[in-house]
Amino acid sequence: MTHIPAITGTGLFTPEQTISNAELVEAFNAYADLFNAQHAEAIAAGEIEAKEPSSEAFIVKASGIEQRHVIDKTGILDPTVMHPLLRQRGDEEPSLMAEMGVDAATKALAAAGRSADDIDLVICAASNLERAYPAIAVEIQNLLGVSGFAFDMNVACSSATFGIQAAADMVRAGSVRAALVVNPEICSAHLEWRDRDCHFIFGDVATATLVERADAASGAHFEIMSTRCATAFSNNIRNNNGFLRRSRPDGLKDRRDMQFMQNGRKVFKEVVPIVSDHIADHITAGGIDAGDLKRLWLHQANKSMNDFIGRKVLGRAPAPEEQPNILQDYANTSSAGSIIAFSKHSDDLQAGDHGLICSFGAGYSVGSVLLRRHA
Repeated sequence: MTHIPAITGTGLFTPEQTISNAELVEAFNAYADLFNAQHAEAIAAGEIEAKEPSSEAFIVKASGIEQRHVIDKTGILDPTVMHPLLRQRGDEEPSLMAEMGVDAATKALAAAGRSADDIDLVICAASNLERAYPAIAVEIQNLLGVSGFAFDMNVACSSATFGIQAAADMVRAGSVRAALVVNPEICSAHLEWRDRDCHFIFGDVATATLVERADAASGAHFEIMSTRCATAFSNNIRNNNGFLRRSRPDGLKDRRDMQFMQNGRKVFKEVVPIVSDHIADHITAGGIDAGDLKRLWLHQANKSMNDFIGRKVLGRAPAPEEQPNILQDYANTSSAGSIIAFSKHSDDLQAGDHGLICSFGAGYSVGSVLLRRHA
């Protein structure tokens, strides 16, 4: 017997600290001035390039971002540090990612009217993991008091939708009753804040999505009609450092290739048609006309990119309520972005309305979840 899976609750953990574009530009430009002064002779000799200043106008035009939430702003805004200062926790303490994930997961459980006893599976799906093992998901499972099993997965910015597909497939098959897909994203620890082309991109957050049998839902929910995932290898978005960047010991040399890197122009040119075609094929296979799609909850990486995708999918410019944008407040939060958009902009849909969650990014990867609202 197969079961229809549904999203019955979501949760969101938002760090208290924020960095405005003005604060970020001030810190970056101070760093650039220091760099240029320290390397004046080499710059004059043409051996290295001078650092160009950033600006608020440049950031907004390039991304649509106005601020970002972060775990620690002190280190990021210090021109002599330029990365978050994250305390190394003892092995007996909860990890930072697990702590964030538990907060979001607890809220998702409350929204669905469920408890840890109702959950059989925890998936921690995130672009970067705090450690190799033991799995962050197993730690979250333990802190919540969930029985069953748990595992980590990483498909970069598509991790949340890939995690939802895995959870939905297991609910559909009957191997689990309900699953929590948790996305703790500490993107600030993997960003090179000293690179003008990307120093404004990321923020920190954690989301959680509860997936369970639709016939067990205790209130309004979204039936998961179908899911679809795809990958195609590309080096245009890359991070060679798999674990959190903390306060560095004196003498440890910086390596630019160990932080987030991307070829933005190629990503834009190549990803927009991949994602647009993916969404169009998915809704067509689900028997849904683009005109009947009430909401697109897209990955929140770049406003212009999302505008292009929405226009291509709908055949016209989407209205703000049809394609909600949270990028201006949260910046790019990797896999969590589309889930933030869904969590904040889904309650107004009526029974029978259709919507689609779609995330995309490094890999290249793209995942989509086609939903139908139930009262």
